[in-house]
Amino acid sequence: MPDISVADEPAEAELDVLRELAQGPQPRALRAAIVLQAVKGRQNAEIARRLGVSRQTVVTWRKRYAAEGAAGLEDRPITGRPGLVDEGDVITETLLARPDQRSTRSLARRLGCSHTAIATARRRWKLDQGHATRSVPPLDPALGDGEVWVVGVYHDPRHTLVLLALRPASDDQTTASTIEAPADALAAVTSAFETSLAEPVSSPRPATGRVAAFLAAARRLHPSVPLHVVALSTETDVDLEAHCARGHMTLHQPPDRTGTVSFLRAVLALDASRHRSSSARVLLDLATALGQPVPVLWIREPLPAVAHEGPSAVHGAVPGSGGGVNQMGLGSFNECVVIETVRLAGTITRGEIAERTRLTQQSVSRISRSLLDRGLLVEERKEHVSVGKPRGLVRLRDDAAHALGIHIDPGLLTAVLVDLAGRIVARRVERITPEQRPAAVVAQIASLGEKVLHSAGRPLRQEGFLGVGVAVPGPVDTVSGTVLDPPLMSVLRDVPLRTLLEQRLTFPVLVEKDSTAAAVGERWIGRDRRARDFVYLYLGTGVGTGLILNGDIYRGLTANAGEFGQLCAVTLDRYEPDGRPEVLPECNPASHVLTAPRTVATPTVRDAARAIGRGALAAVDLLDVGLVVVGGPYCTGRAADIYLSEIERAVNEYPTARRLRRVHVEHSVSTHEAAAVGAASTLFHAAFTPRLRKGQ
Repeated sequence: MPDISVADEPAEAELDVLRELAQGPQPRALRAAIVLQAVKGRQNAEIARRLGVSRQTVVTWRKRYAAEGAAGLEDRPITGRPGLVDEGDVITETLLARPDQRSTRSLARRLGCSHTAIATARRRWKLDQGHATRSVPPLDPALGDGEVWVVGVYHDPRHTLVLLALRPASDDQTTASTIEAPADALAAVTSAFETSLAEPVSSPRPATGRVAAFLAAARRLHPSVPLHVVALSTETDVDLEAHCARGHMTLHQPPDRTGTVSFLRAVLALDASRHRSSSARVLLDLATALGQPVPVLWIREPLPAVAHEGPSAVHGAVPGSGGGVNQMGLGSFNECVVIETVRLAGTITRGEIAERTRLTQQSVSRISRSLLDRGLLVEERKEHVSVGKPRGLVRLRDDAAHALGIHIDPGLLTAVLVDLAGRIVARRVERITPEQRPAAVVAQIASLGEKVLHSAGRPLRQEGFLGVGVAVPGPVDTVSGTVLDPPLMSVLRDVPLRTLLEQRLTFPVLVEKDSTAAAVGERWIGRDRRARDFVYLYLGTGVGTGLILNGDIYRGLTANAGEFGQLCAVTLDRYEPDGRPEVLPECNPASHVLTAPRTVATPTVRDAARAIGRGALAAVDLLDVGLVVVGGPYCTGRAADIYLSEIERAVNEYPTARRLRRVHVEHSVSTHEAAAVGAASTLFHAAFTPRLRKGQ
């Protein structure tokens, strides 16, 4: 095909238009550059080589310009699927889709657009094939590189602001391919946000004070991270630039190819897919806030700590790693099986290990030798037999591993250092500070833990200190380590306890519900006596349950299984006027008395035991277990005898399957420090319990 030249040399004004287009956004800039190269007399092949396009592309746009002028360089309406789509929808759909449905063509079919539009949106958001590691929204001005967190939303009928935090990307390469955004929680946010946007504008009352208060509160709660304000909608009655400057924040305009609702959904999906601490609870909290009457001022809790670097300052323990547990180099599931078998038996021969685990003698010998070399097992004296050579006995080395357990109760703080056998090496108890500031309470908790570590009287093995377990009243978000609504402890409401303690202690920290922790401790210390399914009733400030099912702790979907008080209320048909289960005074053992005159309304221990027994009956009927363990600080002395007798009567006289089983009710093998010991035991459980999926 011969080269096609521009018919007439453009006038200077036309050239100015072409030069301006060439400096603007793609793809018009490329088309104008083709024409400008042609004006200079260059051939199609040379233009294609200079601009890195095909010769056919050069021919097409030279033809279009020759026929229509500069207007011919614009996009034309095309038939079929639209070329453009809301980019927020593309990003959200990518993160919600299953990994095998994230291709550009698959998404294009579902969204009804071209696969080119999908690829363009992903490229602009730096979302490569669904990986959210370095994805950032294309704001004006540009946001830069790093991890994006949604930390605040302000909304009234005239103003909608989204507050983002940007931090350097961590080494954690979690991607959307492995962790998908929680679709149900995102749907709840979307529904609430769309409803709030549809509310009519009431009075033109200025929002200056509210917006300023929102930004100032966000800066106080997030003092050390760069904050970015995205103005999805705003009016002139608020000087956003001035407010952002005072708070050392950067003001951005949203992407021009993204709607208001879809932008919020997209950045929330990115956040939730990238960060485990962006749990469904955070999204549901936002949905609840958006469901309230406007104005909405929602600010996220402080962000999780960045992983520490360098050696730890106390006893040479390993640095914190964002809530993980030092696995002590256990290389296989079979090693955990051997450790569990030895733990349950106390002392055992290698032959008996092979018999109980059904591993080969060679495998058991190899694993035992490795565990002996690493100091996890120790050989006892040899057992003499009548035939053959003496058999060697092995047991767990008690001081091979230690963990610090801290129990936070409304009145007391208890900290214990526990060895691998569950023995308390050091302990300390303090009354909790009356100061109603979260920082003061966290500082006291960290200080108490450090005192116990230093009072141990001997250095701990560097590789054997697993970290800190913290038991708190529920409910709790164990993913982010945040205490939610603890009874009688409003000072810790929505406090990111794990993050704050890791900053102070530089150890891995696990936060667990107190009744769950106590059940884990019971399983660990009880050895073979607790090597079966059981329900643990924890009598503290309130009654909670911990569930050991199929050899492991059962936490439930949100790690808050075991809210026992509501079960008792439903069983006893006790409801509030609004229909919710009543908060029973019987389920607060701290307020019980052994005996009381009829004129006193305070429940006696026997009244409480009968109510708790009805709840235990419901749990036994539901789970079909044969053991109920009762423990906690208020299950002592004469009270313990009453609790055990009343609960045993209830779970054996009334169950549906009472003819098939006898339910045993036993006192806990642990002390009144069960929750603190259990908190430490959660680290042993996480490190040594044989599970096919270690994250369970």
